[in-house]
Amino acid sequence: MTRTLLPESEGYALLAAHAIPVPRSIVAATPDEAVRAADTIGYPVVMKVISPDIVHKSDAGGVIIGIGSAAEVLSAFDRITHSALAKFPGAAITGIMVEQQLAPGLELIIGGKTDPTFGRVLTIGLGGTMVELLRDVSIRVLPVDESQIRTMIHELKGYRLIAGYRNEPARDEAALVKIIAAAADLFGSEAGITEFDINPLILYGSGGCAVDARFYRDDAPAAAPGAPACEMPRGLLSIRSIAVVGASQDPNKVGYAICRNLLTFPGALYPINPKAAMILGRTAYPDLASVPEHIDLAVIAIPAPGVPKVIEEAGQKKIPLSIIISSGFREGGSGGAGLEEEILAIAQRYDMRIMGPNCLGMMLPHQGINTTFDPVSPKPGRIAFISQSGALITTIVDWSLPEEIGFSEVISVGNQLDLSFEDFIRYAGEDPETRAIILYIEQIRFGHRFMEIVRRVSLTKPVVAIKSGSSLVGQKAASSHTGSLAGSFDVYMAAFRQAGVIPARSIREAFQAAELLASEGYPRGTRAIVITNAGGFAVLSSDYAERFGIGMVAFSSELIAELDAVLPANWSRENPIDMVGDSSADRFALTFDIMINHQDLWDIAFVVAVPSAISDPIRVANEIVRFSKHTHKMIVGCMIGGDSMKTPLRILRDSQIPNFPDLEDAFRAVGNICKHKCSSEMPECRHG
Repeated sequence: MTRTLLPESEGYALLAAHAIPVPRSIVAATPDEAVRAADTIGYPVVMKVISPDIVHKSDAGGVIIGIGSAAEVLSAFDRITHSALAKFPGAAITGIMVEQQLAPGLELIIGGKTDPTFGRVLTIGLGGTMVELLRDVSIRVLPVDESQIRTMIHELKGYRLIAGYRNEPARDEAALVKIIAAAADLFGSEAGITEFDINPLILYGSGGCAVDARFYRDDAPAAAPGAPACEMPRGLLSIRSIAVVGASQDPNKVGYAICRNLLTFPGALYPINPKAAMILGRTAYPDLASVPEHIDLAVIAIPAPGVPKVIEEAGQKKIPLSIIISSGFREGGSGGAGLEEEILAIAQRYDMRIMGPNCLGMMLPHQGINTTFDPVSPKPGRIAFISQSGALITTIVDWSLPEEIGFSEVISVGNQLDLSFEDFIRYAGEDPETRAIILYIEQIRFGHRFMEIVRRVSLTKPVVAIKSGSSLVGQKAASSHTGSLAGSFDVYMAAFRQAGVIPARSIREAFQAAELLASEGYPRGTRAIVITNAGGFAVLSSDYAERFGIGMVAFSSELIAELDAVLPANWSRENPIDMVGDSSADRFALTFDIMINHQDLWDIAFVVAVPSAISDPIRVANEIVRFSKHTHKMIVGCMIGGDSMKTPLRILRDSQIPNFPDLEDAFRAVGNICKHKCSSEMPECRHG
């Protein structure tokens, strides 16, 4: 695969062929040709070096602007040539481009790159020489339509410069949309072009023009990985019998831990070990063929070199699914990758599906299944957790027990030799026990398939994702502006946005969002009320609401009058509703009743309660439950305190009402959800 930089004249021709305006230009090989070109175009002109060895022409002294006469053309030709060769000795200079100098305008960038996971990606932003410094860009995975392009433009921090700012006139947004759409069409239709920059695109009050363009062509461009030929059968995880290959009587072995975790499985369990007759009270068998009954699932926990033989036996036994816990495959180098290819070929011959290898396994609490060697099992719940890290799963499951968080499924995808993130996302999307999905992602193999499936699932169930690898450490320097602006992590974030995924910056943030959505679903808008018995938290609520983009509802004089009738004279008389510190559970209840009657005015209610000598936290918790049952809005509990709040928190959990012991976390979680919900690529959003 050979990567070449197209001469700028060819780049201009490519732009013009796709109806993207470019300046008048002529390539000159000699100083006299340059003078004739300038006379033809008309002064002033710009002159640029053309060389496949010089990417950033300005840095090489290869661009001179404001040339107003034939004498200046001759001087510029000589200066450009000498400067470029001094900066890049031996560079091949194929000519000097003479082009029309355009009037100043707003400088933007349009670029494209080919991402190894998601394929062709489009980037737009504020352009010019400071593009990397400003990093004001918007990114989307192709294809995009004009509606998405408008959204990209509007989410730029510098959009006000396009719309018109202070004494600056408005720019031609319609022309910009048209040019971006043409650039996207160019990039999508020209198979050999793998990366490009238009920088700057100068946008005027009427129209725009691409002033500088770089196109990279590969003779054999790599395509993003396509989807596997076969999706996971829908009944594959309805499991009635399990065999554990590598089962052991030794408590220090993985096979022992897996068998121990499966003792509560209500179906048939078959330990496989040629040297034992009984393991953990269950009859053991020397191999899979010796098991007299049908097996739905084989869990394999033996050294990697022996796995192909077991997969062959499982295929002959017509076992539909094998989970390979063993490590020592692709993650270990080329030898392990070859072993994976051998295993996959065997499995495909028998129509068997493979989970892993190098995975922790899976936990399906509602079915009593735990095929992992984690020492504990999670309680049943409504959150699906699908992770590329087994160690993260063991930590999260251990943390979930005292927090009383339950799971519908916990899946470790491992190396994704066969079954991948997308298969388990689709499964969770169809699972009636699942209300929200959390993903921990290191790398997606099939980008477009991931987006297609998640886009479909996220219409009915929220999907929250943590993507590791946001730092720039280890990233290679990019040869183009687009390459440096649209790093791999940025492309993942763009793909998440397009697919309807809520990105989270931490595991804690992910679970807070998922729990809230699993309980309450999406709010219809961002209009919020706060009801509290703590003045300090009322003030903080206003601060957090502004910080995280949540609108605080303004109360009408009629509503204030209703609240005056049940609250003390010194209540805040505005939103947040500070009922003052001597509030009883009855005062909470009366306030709730009024807000139930006016629930068309708000979308989200934060109930912030702290311990006091007057209020009974248990009764307050029960009133919050009643409040929730009589509204169709998002209720966010913030019962903040120590031991006195333990029973009230259990009351909220039992009624599936989320509680945040930290007020900022509550507003951050709701703000993230609202930001996702209220993007113009999502359904309606109403602000306060």
